[in-house]
Amino acid sequence: MDAKNLFVQAATSARHKTTGRSPGARHYARLFTAAGLIGLASCGGGGGGSPSPAPAPSPGAYTPGVFPASTTFAAKCAAPRSGMDPITGVPFPDVMGSTVDENNWLRSWTNELYLWYREVPDLDPANTPTTAAYFALLKTSATTPSGQLKDHFHFTLSTAEWESFSQSGATAGYGATWELISPTVPRNVVVAFTEPGTPAVTANLVRGAQVLTVDNVDVVNATGQANVNALNAGLFPTAAGQMHTFSILDPGAAAPRTVSMTSANITETPVQNVGVIQGTTVGYMLFNDHIATAEQALMTAVTTLKSQNITDLVLDLRYNGGGYLDVASELAYMIAGSAATTGKTFELTTFNDKHPTTNPVTRSPIMPVPFHPTALGFSVPAGTALPTLNLPRVFVLTSGGTCSASEAVINSLRGIGVTVYQFGSTTCGKPYGFYPQDNCGTTYFSIEFKGVNQIGFGDYSDGFSPMNTVANAGVTVAGCSVADDFSHALGDPNERQLGAALAYLATPGTCPAPSGKLARAQSMRAGALGGEGIGRESPWRTNRIYRR
Repeated sequence: MDAKNLFVQAATSARHKTTGRSPGARHYARLFTAAGLIGLASCGGGGGGSPSPAPAPSPGAYTPGVFPASTTFAAKCAAPRSGMDPITGVPFPDVMGSTVDENNWLRSWTNELYLWYREVPDLDPANTPTTAAYFALLKTSATTPSGQLKDHFHFTLSTAEWESFSQSGATAGYGATWELISPTVPRNVVVAFTEPGTPAVTANLVRGAQVLTVDNVDVVNATGQANVNALNAGLFPTAAGQMHTFSILDPGAAAPRTVSMTSANITETPVQNVGVIQGTTVGYMLFNDHIATAEQALMTAVTTLKSQNITDLVLDLRYNGGGYLDVASELAYMIAGSAATTGKTFELTTFNDKHPTTNPVTRSPIMPVPFHPTALGFSVPAGTALPTLNLPRVFVLTSGGTCSASEAVINSLRGIGVTVYQFGSTTCGKPYGFYPQDNCGTTYFSIEFKGVNQIGFGDYSDGFSPMNTVANAGVTVAGCSVADDFSHALGDPNERQLGAALAYLATPGTCPAPSGKLARAQSMRAGALGGEGIGRESPWRTNRIYRR
């Protein structure tokens, strides 16, 4: 079953809760190693009948505790690709191999680069029949202080799928992001937002519209694998051109209506609803994903807000699970400006204890990531000066889906003295990241580094929480615990989270009764709440990603 926002049966729920597949990012270079080849020769003994040394094992033979370099097995594939890589323009490196070769590569690569490699069980690669199943086992089972799994970010994507999305934000769908308010029976699935010019907009889907049925299957109450499969197929199409029928209850409507939509390849608009709150000097923008096209979109948004002389900014990150960390650095620079960021660290990455001073992926000395004052060439010519707002504070709207690179924006600004006010729910808690790595047509995402800010802080594995969160589980930030509000449009001053931020700005310390969620993204992953549940976030949206 696909890792995308899926309904799952109880057994599948338990599996997803354990493996925690959740996704995003792009590979720029192919194969690498962070460890030298392990010598296979041994010295013989002297005379006097000393026994001969045991023969060295072949590279593919499993010896507990012995890890040949990952390059030994790289690109040895059970189903090798042929032809040219459309991204790099060079032939695929794949040669004929086996599933055991691919598993051996995973075992050695994990031992070389995984942040918590000492906590990974050393399992015989020949005893697990698929690479997907083997990869799911190559992770720590340790927990955070609140009892959450420390690593619930382990996932894979097909390389072709990953490259398509990371370059353009294109993926099959309708252009509607579903919010799963209740992921188990009785389920409650609503529209969170839509992408401009998509089938969802043509069908007049609006924020807060509730999905009652999919192809005549009851979303709220249906059970059984056949019904679960039908709901998956309808809500989360795997390719363009798939038509499904929905019963939709619009906000305020007395009766539902029937909508048919055909899936298309949707190109995401990562920055939306940019403007100034009427009657104020407060700017607002919805930022949904740190993908390549966000670089241009953020520059345009900041330029627009700057031209309107805003004095404060509400940055809506409630649906932003992360992406390219360098885009996050660019955004943080554009908010804070040159004077606050020059010579300061946006984030310093630390790897496992095998690599105290050298980045094992780029093979270069570990250097702090700066606040980037110029574009890096994602979607704007490299070297283009970035506009700045020069703000001493920012108001951020969050949810359990605010993750990784989005949390890095919050953490980095706090590290240089920019005051961050938080309104919403506790964020997902991911100070970790990875470099996507392709092997044999699958791109693997395995935690390789942790990030800290200018003052050395990065311990927020249970997320950031607004100050008045009840029984707080995360690092506390000034602001208010406020549930998401699907009865108002995003950017509407009457929407609860934005309204709370505006009220707090007018009267510091003013908060409504706490209503935001505490648990870290329990609804984000398929089956996290057990039963025939539904996942919340798409597999692209919980990442902190570096390019090679």
